[in-house]
Amino acid sequence: MTRHQRLDKLKDTIRKYSRYVSPALLAASLVAIITIIALFIPPYIGMADNGDYFRMLYSNGLYFNAPDYDSLYLGYFNKQFGIFQYFNENGATLTSSQSLLIRFSIWVNQWFDQHVFDIRVQGAILTLLYIAAVYLMVEALTWKMPAKYGYIVAILSVFVFADTAYTAFFNSFFSESMVWIMLIYLFASGLLMFRKRYNDYAMMGIFFISGLLLTTSKQQNAPVGVIIAVIAVIYIFVRKERSYRVLMASSLACLMLAGVATYVLIPKEFVNINKYHAMTRGVLMESEDPEETLQSFGIDRQYAVLNKSIYYEPYTTIDVDSSLLEDEFYSHYGFVSILTYYIAHPEQAGKMLDLAAKNAFTIRPPAMGNYEKSVGKPFGAQTSFFSGYSELKRALAPKTFGFIVIWMLVILGIYMPHFIAAIKAKHVRSMLRLPLILMVMLMGLSGIFVSIIGAGDADLSKHEFLFTAAFDLVTLTAVADAICRHLWQNKPEALKKA
Repeated sequence: MTRHQRLDKLKDTIRKYSRYVSPALLAASLVAIITIIALFIPPYIGMADNGDYFRMLYSNGLYFNAPDYDSLYLGYFNKQFGIFQYFNENGATLTSSQSLLIRFSIWVNQWFDQHVFDIRVQGAILTLLYIAAVYLMVEALTWKMPAKYGYIVAILSVFVFADTAYTAFFNSFFSESMVWIMLIYLFASGLLMFRKRYNDYAMMGIFFISGLLLTTSKQQNAPVGVIIAVIAVIYIFVRKERSYRVLMASSLACLMLAGVATYVLIPKEFVNINKYHAMTRGVLMESEDPEETLQSFGIDRQYAVLNKSIYYEPYTTIDVDSSLLEDEFYSHYGFVSILTYYIAHPEQAGKMLDLAAKNAFTIRPPAMGNYEKSVGKPFGAQTSFFSGYSELKRALAPKTFGFIVIWMLVILGIYMPHFIAAIKAKHVRSMLRLPLILMVMLMGLSGIFVSIIGAGDADLSKHEFLFTAAFDLVTLTAVADAICRHLWQNKPEALKKA
Protein backbone atom coordinates (compact mmCIF):
# COMPACT_ATOMS: atom_id res chain seq x y z
CA MET A 1 0.00 0.00 0.00
CA THR A 2 1.44 3.36 -1.05
CA ARG A 3 1.68 6.40 1.21
CA HIS A 4 -1.09 8.11 -0.76
CA GLN A 5 -3.37 5.10 -0.30
CA ARG A 6 -2.67 4.99 3.42
CA LEU A 7 -3.59 8.68 3.72
CA ASP A 8 -6.82 8.09 1.79
CA LYS A 9 -7.68 5.18 4.06
CA LEU A 10 -7.02 7.31 7.15
CA LYS A 11 -9.26 10.06 5.78
CA ASP A 12 -12.04 7.54 5.12
CA THR A 13 -11.72 6.21 8.68
CA ILE A 14 -11.91 9.71 10.16
CA ARG A 15 -14.90 10.53 7.95
CA LYS A 16 -16.78 7.41 9.06
CA TYR A 17 -15.87 7.95 12.71
CA SER A 18 -17.01 11.59 12.64
CA ARG A 19 -20.54 10.50 11.68
CA TYR A 20 -20.99 8.92 15.09
CA VAL A 21 -18.56 10.79 17.38
CA SER A 22 -18.02 14.48 16.76
CA PRO A 23 -14.91 16.24 18.12
CA ALA A 24 -17.10 17.88 20.78
CA LEU A 25 -18.56 14.54 21.89
CA LEU A 26 -15.09 12.96 21.95
CA ALA A 27 -13.67 15.77 24.10
CA ALA A 28 -16.63 15.78 26.51
CA SER A 29 -16.51 11.98 26.87
CA LEU A 30 -12.78 11.88 27.61
CA VAL A 31 -13.07 14.77 30.09
CA ALA A 32 -15.93 12.91 31.79
CA ILE A 33 -13.92 9.68 32.11
CA ILE A 34 -10.79 11.39 33.46
CA THR A 35 -12.77 13.57 35.90
CA ILE A 36 -14.77 10.61 37.22
CA ILE A 37 -11.55 8.66 37.83
CA ALA A 38 -10.00 11.63 39.63
CA LEU A 39 -12.91 12.68 41.82
CA PHE A 40 -14.99 9.55 42.43
CA ILE A 41 -12.59 6.60 42.47
CA PRO A 42 -10.24 6.18 45.49
CA PRO A 43 -8.04 7.91 46.38
CA TYR A 44 -10.55 10.75 46.03
CA ILE A 45 -9.17 14.11 44.95
CA GLY A 46 -10.52 17.35 46.39
CA MET A 47 -9.32 20.54 48.05
CA ALA A 48 -8.34 21.11 51.67
CA ASP A 49 -10.03 23.92 53.60
CA ASN A 50 -7.88 27.05 53.96
CA GLY A 51 -10.20 28.49 56.58
CA ASP A 52 -12.75 29.98 54.16
CA TYR A 53 -15.30 27.14 54.20
CA PHE A 54 -17.15 28.49 57.24
CA ARG A 55 -18.33 31.43 55.14
CA MET A 56 -20.40 29.10 52.98
CA LEU A 57 -21.22 26.18 55.29
CA TYR A 58 -23.15 27.42 58.30
CA SER A 59 -25.46 29.79 56.45
CA ASN A 60 -26.39 27.01 54.02
CA GLY A 61 -27.23 24.40 56.63
CA LEU A 62 -23.95 22.52 57.01
CA TYR A 63 -21.42 22.25 59.83
CA PHE A 64 -18.02 20.67 60.52
CA ASN A 65 -18.66 17.23 62.01
CA ALA A 66 -15.14 15.75 61.93
CA PRO A 67 -13.67 15.79 65.51
CA ASP A 68 -10.16 16.39 64.18
CA TYR A 69 -11.15 18.98 61.57
CA ASP A 70 -8.75 21.62 62.91
CA SER A 71 -5.82 19.35 62.09
CA LEU A 72 -6.99 19.06 58.46
CA TYR A 73 -6.74 22.76 57.55
CA LEU A 74 -4.61 23.31 54.42
CA GLY A 75 -3.26 19.75 54.49
CA TYR A 76 -6.08 17.30 53.90
CA PHE A 77 -9.30 17.08 51.92
CA ASN A 78 -12.44 16.27 53.94
CA LYS A 79 -15.46 14.94 52.09
CA GLN A 80 -18.16 14.71 54.78
CA PHE A 81 -19.99 17.42 56.70
CA GLY A 82 -22.98 17.46 59.04
CA ILE A 83 -26.43 18.68 57.99
CA PHE A 84 -28.32 20.84 60.52
CA GLN A 85 -31.40 18.95 61.70
CA TYR A 86 -33.11 21.80 63.52
CA PHE A 87 -33.37 25.56 63.30
CA ASN A 88 -30.27 27.16 61.80
CA GLU A 89 -29.59 30.49 63.46
CA ASN A 90 -26.61 31.33 61.24
CA GLY A 91 -27.23 34.14 58.77
CA ALA A 92 -25.45 34.50 55.45
CA THR A 93 -21.92 35.87 55.85
CA LEU A 94 -21.79 36.78 52.18
CA THR A 95 -24.08 36.82 49.14
CA SER A 96 -23.01 34.37 46.45
CA SER A 97 -24.57 32.29 43.68
CA GLN A 98 -22.55 29.41 45.08
CA SER A 99 -25.18 29.12 47.81
CA LEU A 100 -27.67 27.96 45.16
CA LEU A 101 -25.32 25.14 44.21
CA ILE A 102 -24.71 24.10 47.83
CA ARG A 103 -28.41 24.12 48.73
CA PHE A 104 -29.32 22.12 45.64
CA SER A 105 -26.53 19.64 46.42
CA ILE A 106 -27.83 19.23 49.98
CA TRP A 107 -31.34 18.59 48.64
CA VAL A 108 -30.03 15.86 46.32
CA ASN A 109 -27.83 14.44 49.11
CA GLN A 110 -30.86 14.09 51.40
CA TRP A 111 -32.37 11.57 49.02
CA PHE A 112 -29.66 9.22 50.28
CA ASP A 113 -28.62 10.59 53.69
CA GLN A 114 -30.49 13.09 55.87
CA HIS A 115 -27.68 13.68 58.36
CA VAL A 116 -24.32 13.63 56.57
CA PHE A 117 -23.50 15.64 53.47
CA ASP A 118 -20.99 14.08 51.07
CA ILE A 119 -19.25 16.75 49.03
CA ARG A 120 -18.97 14.31 46.15
CA VAL A 121 -22.68 14.91 45.50
CA GLN A 122 -21.83 18.51 44.70
CA GLY A 123 -18.83 17.26 42.71
CA ALA A 124 -21.12 15.03 40.62
CA ILE A 125 -23.49 17.92 39.87
CA LEU A 126 -20.60 20.15 38.86
CA THR A 127 -19.13 17.38 36.71
CA LEU A 128 -22.39 17.06 34.78
CA LEU A 129 -22.48 20.82 34.24
CA TYR A 130 -18.82 20.72 33.23
CA ILE A 131 -19.23 17.99 30.64
CA ALA A 132 -22.00 19.98 28.94
CA ALA A 133 -19.86 23.14 29.08
CA VAL A 134 -16.89 21.36 27.51
CA TYR A 135 -19.13 19.95 24.78
CA LEU A 136 -20.44 23.43 23.89
CA MET A 137 -16.97 24.94 24.00
CA VAL A 138 -15.39 22.36 21.70
CA GLU A 139 -18.42 22.49 19.41
CA ALA A 140 -17.92 26.26 19.14
CA LEU A 141 -14.24 25.75 18.33
CA THR A 142 -14.69 22.97 15.77
CA TRP A 143 -17.99 23.83 14.06
CA LYS A 144 -17.60 23.41 10.28
CA MET A 145 -13.95 22.52 10.81
CA PRO A 146 -12.57 19.59 8.78
CA ALA A 147 -12.72 16.44 10.93
CA LYS A 148 -8.96 15.86 10.81
CA TYR A 149 -8.42 19.25 12.44
CA GLY A 150 -11.43 18.95 14.73
CA TYR A 151 -10.08 15.89 16.50
CA ILE A 152 -6.72 17.60 17.06
CA VAL A 153 -8.54 20.50 18.75
CA ALA A 154 -10.60 18.00 20.76
CA ILE A 155 -7.48 16.30 22.15
CA LEU A 156 -5.90 19.67 22.99
CA SER A 157 -9.12 20.62 24.77
CA VAL A 158 -9.01 17.45 26.87
CA PHE A 159 -5.45 18.28 27.83
CA VAL A 160 -6.72 21.59 29.29
CA PHE A 161 -10.22 20.81 30.57
CA ALA A 162 -9.50 17.46 32.21
CA ASP A 163 -6.56 18.82 34.21
CA THR A 164 -7.14 18.05 37.89
CA ALA A 165 -5.88 21.50 38.87
CA TYR A 166 -9.28 22.66 37.62
CA THR A 167 -11.50 19.69 38.46
CA ALA A 168 -10.23 19.25 42.05
CA PHE A 169 -12.18 22.42 42.88
CA PHE A 170 -15.43 20.50 42.26
CA ASN A 171 -14.88 18.60 45.53
CA SER A 172 -14.57 21.78 47.58
CA PHE A 173 -16.56 24.77 48.79
CA PHE A 174 -14.37 27.24 46.91
CA SER A 175 -16.22 29.37 44.37
CA GLU A 176 -13.55 28.75 41.71
CA SER A 177 -15.52 25.75 40.42
CA MET A 178 -18.51 28.01 39.70
CA VAL A 179 -16.26 30.68 38.17
CA TRP A 180 -14.54 28.21 35.81
CA ILE A 181 -17.66 26.44 34.59
CA MET A 182 -19.74 29.59 34.13
CA LEU A 183 -16.89 31.32 32.28
CA ILE A 184 -16.81 28.41 29.82
CA TYR A 185 -20.58 28.59 29.29
CA LEU A 186 -20.39 32.36 28.78
CA PHE A 187 -17.55 32.15 26.27
CA ALA A 188 -18.93 29.10 24.45
CA SER A 189 -22.41 30.59 24.03
CA GLY A 190 -20.89 33.81 22.68
CA LEU A 191 -18.78 31.86 20.18
CA LEU A 192 -21.74 29.71 19.15
CA MET A 193 -23.72 32.85 18.34
CA PHE A 194 -20.78 34.04 16.26
CA ARG A 195 -20.71 30.69 14.42
CA LYS A 196 -24.54 30.78 14.06
CA ARG A 197 -24.70 27.37 15.68
CA TYR A 198 -27.86 26.44 17.63
CA ASN A 199 -30.76 28.75 18.37
CA ASP A 200 -29.79 32.35 19.13
CA TYR A 201 -32.41 32.68 21.86
CA ALA A 202 -31.13 29.55 23.61
CA MET A 203 -27.55 30.81 23.41
CA MET A 204 -28.65 34.21 24.71
CA GLY A 205 -30.26 32.47 27.69
CA ILE A 206 -27.06 30.55 28.45
CA PHE A 207 -25.03 33.74 27.99
CA PHE A 208 -27.20 35.64 30.46
CA ILE A 209 -27.54 32.93 33.13
CA SER A 210 -23.83 32.02 33.09
CA GLY A 211 -22.87 35.70 33.18
CA LEU A 212 -25.18 36.30 36.14
CA LEU A 213 -23.89 33.29 38.10
CA LEU A 214 -20.29 34.22 37.28
CA THR A 215 -20.73 37.83 38.40
CA THR A 216 -22.41 36.90 41.68
CA SER A 217 -20.19 33.90 42.49
CA LYS A 218 -17.79 36.03 44.54
CA GLN A 219 -17.46 39.68 45.51
CA GLN A 220 -14.22 40.01 43.57
CA ASN A 221 -16.17 39.40 40.35
CA ALA A 222 -18.35 42.52 40.71
CA PRO A 223 -16.62 44.20 37.69
CA VAL A 224 -17.47 41.19 35.51
CA GLY A 225 -21.14 42.13 35.15
CA VAL A 226 -20.20 45.67 34.13
CA ILE A 227 -17.61 44.45 31.60
CA ILE A 228 -20.08 42.03 30.00
CA ALA A 229 -22.83 44.67 29.85
CA VAL A 230 -20.57 47.20 28.13
CA ILE A 231 -18.63 45.00 25.69
CA ALA A 232 -21.55 42.74 24.71
CA VAL A 233 -23.73 45.64 23.51
CA ILE A 234 -22.90 44.56 19.95
CA TYR A 235 -24.81 41.31 20.58
CA ILE A 236 -28.04 43.34 20.65
CA PHE A 237 -27.75 43.94 16.90
CA VAL A 238 -27.15 40.34 15.79
CA ARG A 239 -30.84 39.94 14.92
CA LYS A 240 -33.38 42.49 13.76
CA GLU A 241 -36.39 41.14 15.68
CA ARG A 242 -37.59 43.55 18.35
CA SER A 243 -38.19 40.70 20.81
CA TYR A 244 -34.58 39.53 20.53
CA ARG A 245 -33.14 43.01 20.94
CA VAL A 246 -35.32 43.79 23.95
CA LEU A 247 -34.39 40.51 25.64
CA MET A 248 -30.66 40.95 24.99
CA ALA A 249 -30.67 44.58 26.12
CA SER A 250 -32.61 43.63 29.26
CA SER A 251 -30.15 40.81 29.98
CA LEU A 252 -27.18 43.15 29.73
CA ALA A 253 -28.89 45.70 31.96
CA CYS A 254 -29.52 42.98 34.57
CA LEU A 255 -25.85 41.95 34.41
CA MET A 256 -24.83 45.57 34.96
CA LEU A 257 -27.09 45.80 38.00
CA ALA A 258 -25.83 42.44 39.29
CA GLY A 259 -22.26 43.72 39.16
CA VAL A 260 -23.16 46.85 41.09
CA ALA A 261 -25.23 44.88 43.62
CA THR A 262 -22.43 42.36 44.16
CA TYR A 263 -20.09 45.19 45.10
CA VAL A 264 -22.61 46.99 47.32
CA LEU A 265 -23.50 43.80 49.23
CA ILE A 266 -19.92 42.99 50.28
CA PRO A 267 -20.12 42.52 54.09
CA LYS A 268 -18.21 45.12 56.11
CA GLU A 269 -16.20 42.35 57.79
CA PHE A 270 -14.68 41.33 54.46
CA VAL A 271 -14.28 44.94 53.39
CA ASN A 272 -12.00 45.57 56.38
CA ILE A 273 -10.04 42.35 55.83
CA ASN A 274 -9.36 43.28 52.22
CA LYS A 275 -8.64 46.93 53.05
CA TYR A 276 -6.15 45.88 55.71
CA HIS A 277 -4.23 43.70 53.26
CA ALA A 278 -4.51 46.28 50.47
CA MET A 279 -2.51 48.65 52.65
CA THR A 280 -0.19 46.35 54.63
CA ARG A 281 0.42 43.78 51.90
CA GLY A 282 0.24 46.20 49.00
CA VAL A 283 0.80 49.94 49.24
CA LEU A 284 3.16 49.85 52.25
CA MET A 285 4.95 46.65 51.27
CA GLU A 286 6.50 48.11 48.12
CA SER A 287 6.89 51.65 49.43
CA GLU A 288 10.40 53.02 50.00
CA ASP A 289 9.09 55.20 52.85
CA PRO A 290 6.01 53.61 54.47
CA GLU A 291 5.63 56.43 57.00
CA GLU A 292 5.49 59.10 54.31
CA THR A 293 3.10 56.95 52.29
CA LEU A 294 0.72 56.72 55.25
CA GLN A 295 0.81 60.48 55.68
CA SER A 296 -0.21 60.91 52.03
CA PHE A 297 -3.42 59.05 52.93
CA GLY A 298 -3.92 61.18 56.06
CA ILE A 299 -2.99 58.28 58.35
CA ASP A 300 -0.75 58.62 61.40
CA ARG A 301 2.75 57.45 60.48
CA GLN A 302 2.92 55.23 63.60
CA TYR A 303 0.77 52.70 61.74
CA ALA A 304 3.80 51.88 59.58
CA VAL A 305 4.43 49.19 62.19
CA LEU A 306 1.64 47.21 60.46
CA ASN A 307 3.66 47.00 57.24
CA LYS A 308 3.67 43.44 55.76
CA SER A 309 1.42 42.14 58.56
CA ILE A 310 -1.60 39.88 57.99
CA TYR A 311 -5.12 40.41 59.33
CA TYR A 312 -5.30 36.88 60.76
CA GLU A 313 -2.10 36.99 62.84
CA PRO A 314 -2.88 35.75 66.39
CA TYR A 315 -0.63 38.32 68.06
CA THR A 316 -0.69 41.87 66.68
CA THR A 317 0.33 45.33 67.87
CA ILE A 318 -3.31 46.47 67.68
CA ASP A 319 -6.71 44.81 67.49
CA VAL A 320 -7.54 44.75 63.78
CA ASP A 321 -11.27 44.93 64.62
CA SER A 322 -10.96 47.84 67.05
CA SER A 323 -12.84 51.12 66.69
CA LEU A 324 -9.47 52.88 66.91
CA LEU A 325 -8.27 51.23 63.71
CA GLU A 326 -11.66 51.87 62.11
CA ASP A 327 -11.45 55.61 62.83
CA GLU A 328 -7.75 56.22 62.27
CA PHE A 329 -6.86 53.68 59.59
CA TYR A 330 -9.66 52.04 57.54
CA SER A 331 -11.71 55.21 57.14
CA HIS A 332 -8.86 57.09 55.42
CA TYR A 333 -8.67 55.06 52.22
CA GLY A 334 -10.60 52.90 49.81
CA PHE A 335 -10.44 51.30 46.37
CA VAL A 336 -10.41 54.63 44.51
CA SER A 337 -7.75 56.29 46.69
CA ILE A 338 -5.45 53.24 46.42
CA LEU A 339 -5.96 53.16 42.64
CA THR A 340 -5.11 56.87 42.50
CA TYR A 341 -1.99 56.23 44.56
CA TYR A 342 -0.77 53.50 42.20
CA ILE A 343 -1.42 55.73 39.18
CA ALA A 344 0.67 58.44 40.82
CA HIS A 345 3.42 55.90 41.61
CA PRO A 346 3.77 53.82 38.42
CA GLU A 347 7.07 52.27 39.51
CA GLN A 348 5.46 50.85 42.65
CA ALA A 349 2.43 49.75 40.64
CA GLY A 350 4.74 47.96 38.21
CA LYS A 351 6.33 46.00 41.05
CA MET A 352 2.90 44.91 42.29
CA LEU A 353 1.81 43.92 38.78
CA ASP A 354 4.94 41.82 38.30
CA LEU A 355 4.32 40.25 41.68
CA ALA A 356 0.79 39.44 40.55
CA ALA A 357 2.07 38.02 37.26
CA LYS A 358 4.18 35.48 39.17
CA ASN A 359 0.96 33.93 40.45
CA ALA A 360 -1.25 34.64 37.44
CA PHE A 361 -0.50 31.35 35.69
CA THR A 362 -0.92 29.03 38.66
CA ILE A 363 -4.20 27.13 38.53
CA ARG A 364 -3.80 24.98 41.64
CA PRO A 365 -3.23 27.02 44.86
CA PRO A 366 0.07 25.81 46.35
CA ALA A 367 -1.19 25.95 49.94
CA MET A 368 -3.94 23.31 49.84
CA GLY A 369 -3.56 19.53 49.75
CA ASN A 370 -5.71 17.24 47.58
CA TYR A 371 -5.93 13.95 49.52
CA GLU A 372 -7.85 12.66 52.51
CA LYS A 373 -5.81 12.06 55.63
CA SER A 374 -6.73 8.34 55.56
CA VAL A 375 -4.87 7.92 52.27
CA GLY A 376 -1.57 8.26 54.12
CA LYS A 377 -0.05 10.99 51.95
CA PRO A 378 2.12 13.69 53.57
CA PHE A 379 0.42 16.80 54.92
CA GLY A 380 -0.41 19.14 52.01
CA ALA A 381 0.37 16.55 49.30
CA GLN A 382 -1.04 17.46 45.89
CA THR A 383 -2.03 15.10 43.12
CA SER A 384 0.00 14.73 39.94
CA PHE A 385 -2.75 12.74 38.20
CA PHE A 386 -3.53 14.32 34.82
CA SER A 387 -1.83 17.59 35.73
CA GLY A 388 0.38 17.92 32.68
CA TYR A 389 -1.14 21.13 31.38
CA SER A 390 -1.18 23.00 34.70
CA GLU A 391 2.39 21.98 35.49
CA LEU A 392 3.61 22.91 32.01
CA LYS A 393 1.85 26.26 32.23
CA ARG A 394 3.24 27.01 35.68
CA ALA A 395 6.78 26.12 34.63
CA LEU A 396 6.95 27.77 31.20
CA ALA A 397 4.75 30.87 31.33
CA PRO A 398 6.84 34.07 31.71
CA LYS A 399 6.16 35.59 35.12
CA THR A 400 6.02 39.28 34.19
CA PHE A 401 3.11 41.61 33.54
CA GLY A 402 4.85 42.64 30.34
CA PHE A 403 4.17 39.17 28.95
CA ILE A 404 0.47 39.54 29.74
CA VAL A 405 0.38 42.82 27.81
CA ILE A 406 2.21 41.26 24.84
CA TRP A 407 -0.14 38.25 24.90
CA MET A 408 -3.17 40.54 24.76
CA LEU A 409 -1.76 42.61 21.92
CA VAL A 410 -0.86 39.53 19.89
CA ILE A 411 -4.30 37.94 20.34
CA LEU A 412 -6.15 41.15 19.49
CA GLY A 413 -3.82 41.73 16.53
CA ILE A 414 -4.42 38.36 14.90
CA TYR A 415 -8.20 38.72 15.19
CA MET A 416 -8.34 42.36 14.11
CA PRO A 417 -8.26 41.79 10.27
CA HIS A 418 -11.36 39.59 10.50
CA PHE A 419 -13.13 42.19 12.64
CA ILE A 420 -12.27 45.05 10.26
CA ALA A 421 -13.44 43.00 7.26
CA ALA A 422 -16.71 42.29 9.08
CA ILE A 423 -17.23 46.01 9.68
CA LYS A 424 -16.60 46.77 6.00
CA ALA A 425 -19.01 44.01 5.01
CA LYS A 426 -21.57 45.33 7.55
CA HIS A 427 -21.96 41.77 8.83
CA VAL A 428 -22.75 42.18 12.52
CA ARG A 429 -22.63 38.49 13.47
CA SER A 430 -19.07 38.24 12.15
CA MET A 431 -18.07 41.16 14.36
CA LEU A 432 -18.86 39.24 17.55
CA ARG A 433 -15.67 37.24 18.03
CA LEU A 434 -13.17 40.04 18.75
CA PRO A 435 -15.39 41.87 21.32
CA LEU A 436 -16.06 38.50 23.01
CA ILE A 437 -12.36 37.75 23.30
CA LEU A 438 -11.65 41.29 24.52
CA MET A 439 -14.43 40.90 27.08
CA VAL A 440 -12.93 37.72 28.53
CA MET A 441 -9.47 39.29 28.56
CA LEU A 442 -10.74 42.33 30.47
CA MET A 443 -12.53 40.05 32.92
CA GLY A 444 -9.22 38.28 33.52
CA LEU A 445 -7.39 41.58 33.97
CA SER A 446 -10.04 42.71 36.43
CA GLY A 447 -9.12 39.68 38.53
CA ILE A 448 -5.53 40.92 38.70
CA PHE A 449 -6.28 44.60 39.33
CA VAL A 450 -9.02 43.97 41.89
CA SER A 451 -6.72 41.55 43.73
CA ILE A 452 -3.85 44.01 43.96
CA ILE A 453 -5.84 47.15 44.68
CA GLY A 454 -8.36 45.42 46.89
CA ALA A 455 -6.18 43.02 48.90
CA GLY A 456 -2.49 43.43 48.04
CA ASP A 457 -0.58 40.19 47.66
CA ALA A 458 -2.79 38.23 50.09
CA ASP A 459 -3.59 34.79 48.64
CA LEU A 460 -2.80 36.02 45.11
CA SER A 461 -2.72 32.61 43.41
CA LYS A 462 -6.35 32.02 44.41
CA HIS A 463 -7.56 35.58 43.86
CA GLU A 464 -6.20 35.60 40.31
CA PHE A 465 -8.02 32.45 39.27
CA LEU A 466 -10.27 34.40 36.89
CA PHE A 467 -7.24 35.56 34.91
CA THR A 468 -5.67 32.12 34.54
CA ALA A 469 -9.07 30.73 33.44
CA ALA A 470 -9.54 33.55 30.91
CA PHE A 471 -5.99 33.05 29.62
CA ASP A 472 -6.61 29.36 28.98
CA LEU A 473 -9.91 29.84 27.14
CA VAL A 474 -8.63 32.65 24.91
CA THR A 475 -5.35 30.89 24.13
CA LEU A 476 -7.11 27.61 23.33
CA THR A 477 -9.47 29.49 21.00
CA ALA A 478 -6.58 31.16 19.18
CA VAL A 479 -4.75 27.84 18.77
CA ALA A 480 -7.92 26.13 17.49
CA ASP A 481 -8.60 28.94 15.01
CA ALA A 482 -4.99 28.79 13.83
CA ILE A 483 -5.23 25.03 13.27
CA CYS A 484 -8.32 25.39 11.06
CA ARG A 485 -7.16 28.70 9.55
CA HIS A 486 -10.12 30.67 10.89
CA LEU A 487 -7.73 33.42 11.98
CA TRP A 488 -7.28 34.58 8.41
CA GLN A 489 -10.89 34.17 7.34
CA ASN A 490 -11.27 37.87 6.67
CA LYS A 491 -12.86 38.11 3.23
CA PRO A 492 -16.48 39.34 3.15
CA GLU A 493 -17.66 36.28 1.22
CA ALA A 494 -16.10 33.99 3.83
CA LEU A 495 -17.66 35.88 6.72
CA LYS A 496 -21.16 34.66 5.94
CA LYS A 497 -19.93 31.08 6.35
CA ALA A 498 -18.19 31.76 9.67
